[in-house]
Amino acid sequence: MTWYSKPLGDGMWADIPSEEIKRIFQPLFESAGRPAEMAVFTRHEEGSLHCEWVAYFSPVALEVARAAGALPCGKPTREGLNLLAGIDGCWASLFDIVS
Repeated sequence: MTWYSKPLGDGMWADIPSEEIKRIFQPLFESAGRPAEMAVFTRHEEGSLHCEWVAYFSPVALEVARAAGALPCGKPTREGLNLLAGIDGCWASLFDIVS
């Protein structure tokens, strides 16, 4: 299943698109029945010229990803991810974490 990503900019500006993603996500999440597999994560990534925040959309968050203008990408590694939108149960559902 395909994941999606979208650069959010550096730390000073990443809050603006992050809030927009949360605004788009919440009603879609609620109407889908709050599935644990529907989530958006962020991570601070080091690029070749500068660092920026990147949002990663799980496959079930496809509609949110499309609305945000995200592009297909590989599944991110768990390390360094922060949950932007979704429920805490998403970690086990999406990253095979055993509690």
